[in-house]
Amino acid sequence: MNLQQSAKDRADQLVTDRLAVEKFAIGQSAPRKEDPMLLRGAGHYADDFALPGQAYVVMVRSQNAHGVIRAIDTDAARKMPGVLGVYTAADLKGYGPLKCVVPFNNRDGSPMKKPLREALAKDKVRYVGDPIAFVVAETVLTAKDAAEAVSVDIEALPAVITAEAAAQNGAPQIYDDVPGNIALDYHYGNAEAVNTAFAQAAHVTRLTLVNSRLVVNAMEPRAALGSYDGNRFTLHVGSQGVFGMRANIAEALGVAAKDVHVVTGQVGGSFGMKAAVFPEYICVLHAARALGRPVKWTDERSGSFVSDSHGRNHDVIGELALAADGTFLAVRLTSYANMGAFLSPVAPMPGTLNAVKNVQGMYRTPLIEVSTKCAFTNTSHVSAYRGAGRPEGNYYMERLIDAAAAEMGIDRLTLRRRNQIRPQDLPYKTASAVTYDSGDFAALTKQAFDLADGKNFPRRKRESRKRGKLRGFGIGNFLEVTAPPSKDLADIKFNPDGTVTLTTGTQDFGMGHATPFAQVLSERLGIPFEKISMLQGDSDRLAIGGGSGGSKSIMHSGTAIVEAAAKVIAKGKEIAAHVLEAGASDIAFEHGRFVIVGTDRSISLIDLAQKLNSGEMPPADVPQSLDVTHISDGPGGSTFPNGCHIAEVEVDPDTGVVEVVKYSCVNDFGTVINPMIVAGQLHGGVVQGIGQALMERTVYDSDGQLLTGSFMDYAMPRAADVPSFVLADHPAPAKTNPLGVKGCGEAGCAGALTSVMNAVIDALSDRGIHHVNMPLAPFQIWQALQDAKASQRQ
Repeated sequence: MNLQQSAKDRADQLVTDRLAVEKFAIGQSAPRKEDPMLLRGAGHYADDFALPGQAYVVMVRSQNAHGVIRAIDTDAARKMPGVLGVYTAADLKGYGPLKCVVPFNNRDGSPMKKPLREALAKDKVRYVGDPIAFVVAETVLTAKDAAEAVSVDIEALPAVITAEAAAQNGAPQIYDDVPGNIALDYHYGNAEAVNTAFAQAAHVTRLTLVNSRLVVNAMEPRAALGSYDGNRFTLHVGSQGVFGMRANIAEALGVAAKDVHVVTGQVGGSFGMKAAVFPEYICVLHAARALGRPVKWTDERSGSFVSDSHGRNHDVIGELALAADGTFLAVRLTSYANMGAFLSPVAPMPGTLNAVKNVQGMYRTPLIEVSTKCAFTNTSHVSAYRGAGRPEGNYYMERLIDAAAAEMGIDRLTLRRRNQIRPQDLPYKTASAVTYDSGDFAALTKQAFDLADGKNFPRRKRESRKRGKLRGFGIGNFLEVTAPPSKDLADIKFNPDGTVTLTTGTQDFGMGHATPFAQVLSERLGIPFEKISMLQGDSDRLAIGGGSGGSKSIMHSGTAIVEAAAKVIAKGKEIAAHVLEAGASDIAFEHGRFVIVGTDRSISLIDLAQKLNSGEMPPADVPQSLDVTHISDGPGGSTFPNGCHIAEVEVDPDTGVVEVVKYSCVNDFGTVINPMIVAGQLHGGVVQGIGQALMERTVYDSDGQLLTGSFMDYAMPRAADVPSFVLADHPAPAKTNPLGVKGCGEAGCAGALTSVMNAVIDALSDRGIHHVNMPLAPFQIWQALQDAKASQRQ
């Protein structure tokens, strides 16, 4: 009876364990693990870190966009009570420059220009906000007062604001060693073949397209806390990956990587911006070493408008060549890309290589040519911003398609379907030299049209007209090429208390990694979801780490977790064979348990780990631990998330105000680990895309002064500006990674930017308007309507 009861208990426990795992399995909307902590206010963001005896930094920034530094007088500031030090570029000698890491060549084969960027301006200032000096004091208020007492004599020089103007003869020269202000003259494609295609085309569509400059405006401004113990630097900072941040900080300081420790807690948004080393980080570490005490800097919103990197900012002439039946023959982009006053680590990529990869979209366009002049200007530097060239590339193509359809009298949905890559074409090598492995583009587009109730749009348009509104229907297909593969870490540690710690080399900066990563590990090893915790953000705990960016985290960490889990199982079979007194070849792993095949004898993975942690050691020829530290080579390639987003808008012709009244989308993110988190990522991206399309605008005057330097002048999307979103999936699992997943973090921008722009222009087409550039703010639309009315009178 006892034996029967024991067998029944084991069977019942097996069922219970299996149900617990299935509840949080891949595909389930498990609640985010970190939310209870964050809702209690227990998170640790960069400004929450504090150390005993810390001093405070305030930066002294240029108020001129361009000029020669004649003198810096710090005497008054140094004499103020509570001031510990005032530092200029002269004090930071010996530190390395902040580098652009991408290795591009000009079209003539020569290397691009990468002028040195030091932490503090030495001889010349090049934008409003350029850091010139910094003050360290006992309190923030004292440091602010002292910073205002620093006198800087600058001989003002003429400024240049746009990339196109900077590239013209006679423009103010920002760097002596960069003739014509051109950092990179980029070219991709077979110009001769493209020219032939355009010459033979039955129709050519040309548009002048603006990809407007954006201020990143992360919810949490940047902050940094530095300390030095006599041998080693420690930096608490918001980042997108501590391993890479440590390497770059060490290089800038001129020390070995082992002599730098970087810690990142929670991060209140980044969108690409916080991935880089900024001047302030070098400043706090220098001061910490010089003063022998911790030093902290926290930006304010007004400072972040000028000191953070900005996003986008490309001016493009887009051209699409078509045959008489609408078949795409070639696409050509001729662009100016604004780098700002210096190069960020990846500054040239969005307007060059990423434009090449993403303008292809989901279409069989056989030829692509991209020519981009990346120019320095007297503005804040431009870097990666959510999507970093992927939303832009898709936007250029989708606007050209809508314009071509109108000019040729072809239905815009029909034109897209006629040129979409078909399932039988896969794998498909594109003109951008990328091979797509998966996707069902035509079926996905049809599903989106049906989800949006496209066939009844004419009725809704008539109803809007009765209310005096113009209604538009916008299609935004997209296909993104995510970041390429790289090495990453999965470290699995079984703790004495029965829990498991998973350490990864990626970095959560708001995406919610802990939950989907735990779901993957739970499903692979049968470990209860609630027993898994995640560790990130400590460079001392990482053997390697690629950080996060380019919508890559689930592919890279997911692949590493799957591979590490397989190693745990392999080790566990050997250990279980010893414990169960069987041969390793007779051990199977099922639902979190090691089982002797053909018997009911088994032991759970967690119980096996507990035996080892309690001191029950196996023989020397058997693994002594289930713990695994695994460095993965990464997935087999990029992934290609794609979708069709459809927006409907109403435009008030009397005021120019746009309301997004309906938004539907179907997306292919391959295997979806956690639908709720994916939906949240999608919502955020869509809202940012709507913000760029309709309201966000960065304006400089001719002297280089930022006119939209606060939320009084820079409009941000709010909840009232967006409708409820209707979402659906059409998954075609990726073949480049073991989970079949595709990136999702930046896709919302790509779909929203295009669909909303196309919807507004569709609405305005009733009044004879066929193209307007972003942002489509009320005045811009009102002015376009007035101009159209005036031209019709002539």
